[in-house]
Amino acid sequence: MDIASLAGVLFGMFCIGFGAFMTVNYSPEALFRLFINGPSIFITLGGTVASTLIHYPLPQVLSIIPITKNIFTTTSETPTQAIEILVSLAEKARREGLLSLESDVEMQENDFLKKGIQLVIDGTDPELVREIMEIELEYLEERHKVGVGLYEAMSYYAPAFGMIGTLIGLIAMLDKLGGDVALIGPMMAVALVTTLYGSVFANFICLPISGKLKVRSLEEMTLKQVMIQGIICIQEGNNPRIVRQKLMSFLAPKLRRELEAAEAAGERRAA
Repeated sequence: MDIASLAGVLFGMFCIGFGAFMTVNYSPEALFRLFINGPSIFITLGGTVASTLIHYPLPQVLSIIPITKNIFTTTSETPTQAIEILVSLAEKARREGLLSLESDVEMQENDFLKKGIQLVIDGTDPELVREIMEIELEYLEERHKVGVGLYEAMSYYAPAFGMIGTLIGLIAMLDKLGGDVALIGPMMAVALVTTLYGSVFANFICLPISGKLKVRSLEEMTLKQVMIQGIICIQEGNNPRIVRQKLMSFLAPKLRRELEAAEAAGERRAA
């Protein structure tokens, strides 16, 4: 579970709800009646979904549910763990040969890494190995862009439909100007609530989710780039120490220093 995403959702809901309560100083029931409006929700959310369906094919729109789950989940795989696995495989391959990695293939939980090791064992040309894995990486990035694009598109449409709802409410309000003046205030409130829905949906839901999906995509791309480089190093028979140094270049400087310190401590204990 991604605590940051969950905390952000809960804290945002609290801030909006508490701010509305403190501003109007109504009872919870009155506050609910003021800010919850069926037609406004229907216009804003329904219009946003309709435009998204026009923008994207249906299978891509339906994929939004599994995509959304990614913002609340974290992967146990990290570049640091991948480096340790790859260095261990490099040590074994250098000591016993590439064919000795056959027994390690099924032990790998990551399918991308498993595929790369199998290509190496099969004696595939290094350039072809790199090409195959980079093609897969490229299409993975394209699939990630679909999820990001879906939420970015909805962040554009939601405020627009919020404004459309507001215009509808204003038209109805102006139609009542010659009649009961008491209806003007409530109708104006309903009109503005629709704009509120559009802004909240775009800036509290769609844009943050698209941003988190970009972060998740970058993390996965970095992890797989580490794997590609490590697999090529193993196939070329590089010294495990050199493999580690090459792969550590993908890490942030702070994380790199921590890993180097841990490695040095391990070597001192072994000595």
